Amino acid sequence: MSEQLVASSIEESVLTLSLNRPNKLNSFIEPMANQLQQGLNEAKTNDKIRCVLLTGKGKAFCAGQDLPEVVDKGEDYELGETVRKSYNPIIKAIRHLEKPVVCAVNGTAAGAGANLALACDIVLASKEAVFVQSFSKIGLIPDSGGTFFLPRLVGLQRANAMYLLDEKISPEKAEEIGLIYKAVETDKLIEETQSICQKLASMPTKGFGLYKRAINRSFSNNLEEHLELEAELQTEAGNTDDYHEGVQSFLEKRKPEFKGK
Repeated sequence: MSEQLVASSIEESVLTLSLNRPNKLNSFIEPMANQLQQGLNEAKTNDKIRCVLLTGKGKAFCAGQDLPEVVDKGEDYELGETVRKSYNPIIKAIRHLEKPVVCAVNGTAAGAGANLALACDIVLASKEAVFVQSFSKIGLIPDSGGTFFLPRLVGLQRANAMYLLDEKISPEKAEEIGLIYKAVETDKLIEETQSICQKLASMPTKGFGLYKRAINRSFSNNLEEHLELEAELQTEAGNTDDYHEGVQSFLEKRKPEFKGK
């Protein structure tokens, strides 16, 4: 049986995926990346899962790539292969999963670990966490969507400083500049994140998926294309069971029971 490098559990329609190399600050090796990809694929294919919570075991969220793993591959190994095989599929899976993905950053989020968190839909962080790009110290560029998400979240100047100066960002500062949604006390992090996930899982998640589709396309569409896309997706949303339940419950003055369909 392979080592459980990503712990997985399902409770109340929420799939929790926990990076599980605490003795290595949850730094990525290829088998862990593969297990996270499998977990996200389960979220895509299992209709009982309506929200995903991503976090880490131990004191760190994720310290990025385990450098000895790529160094041991030899001088001729191209780092782009690790990006293509390990990280790109994870970032794509998060962004294209038509269900909410909430991240609880329980400690240091560095390099690819920081950008993994930033790819999620809602990010909460412990007040003991820190965000740092780390790439410039070893002559690399931000991967795992770093050059895509950072300037969109915090603007070009702040993104430049985070990378070029290896600027460390506290959770409070991250919340202030819009890098994350919220900084919370360490002992409340998982409780608050789980509460958000359970709320999302009980809501019209089919509409959330269409919303994510629109957000993803907004990065490449012009205004006219995007307005038409909104009309198309609104038609699709209006044909869902969730929409009909929402309208009916409103008319009947009762709490809706959404099924994500």
